[in-house]
Amino acid sequence: MSHLAKILLYPIKSLDGAEVEKATIISSGALQCDREFAIFDEQNRFVNGKRHPKIHTLRAEFSLENRVVHLQIPGSNSPQVFHLDEERKRLEATFSDFFGFAVTLKQNTNMGFPDDTESPGATVISTATLIEVASWFPGVSVDEMRRRMRANIEIDGVPAFWEDRLFTADEETVSFQVGDVLFFGVNSCQRCVVPTRNSYLGAVYPNFQKIFVQKRQATMPSWVATSRFNHFYRLSVNTKVPTSEVGKTLQVGNKVQILPQ
Repeated sequence: MSHLAKILLYPIKSLDGAEVEKATIISSGALQCDREFAIFDEQNRFVNGKRHPKIHTLRAEFSLENRVVHLQIPGSNSPQVFHLDEERKRLEATFSDFFGFAVTLKQNTNMGFPDDTESPGATVISTATLIEVASWFPGVSVDEMRRRMRANIEIDGVPAFWEDRLFTADEETVSFQVGDVLFFGVNSCQRCVVPTRNSYLGAVYPNFQKIFVQKRQATMPSWVATSRFNHFYRLSVNTKVPTSEVGKTLQVGNKVQILPQ
């Protein structure tokens, strides 16, 4: 049976994720705590993996109940502990020292800081997709591919690229349900430079994007709406969530089904 196998939240955009058993839908349709914080430079630009590969070497472990992050700086002997609400300035100073320029940590509790602000719902991928894509890259494990793709919800009990059923050629949304939460699938997520890099060290996998595009096109199921692909460097699906679902909770183990269109 298709079911919700994992929920991953990324409390500080571009840092490590936190695997949780439950997640709540907030007013924008996003998941509570996901990309709630983001690091910005003095020009108000994101300090993220796209622009600063050094960020991959930071390790972060979150205790969301306690609103705490354990941050391991490369070269330090032990992690530093910060309260996300009460010690923001100290955390900003630590990030500024690490990057070598002044940064601020901003918060958005209504939507977080998603890449796609038009479709801020959870990003969706299947376990089988991650297994398939990892097989294209010798030396890259399934968990490493999961870390590179950074999707929020992972569906098991379905074939590889099942999530490509969640959008259509005519750009209509596809309704699907996870537990009692209604989602609208929108489109396949355009990838950036981040998946090409080792998620722990930032080292680039040679020809990653070229290999990915060739394999993605070659393994594309016949039923996929390929007209929605201006290129094949796309994976996982962006979603929207109607306001009727605000306050509802996703839980690992929830049944997943595509609704009649």
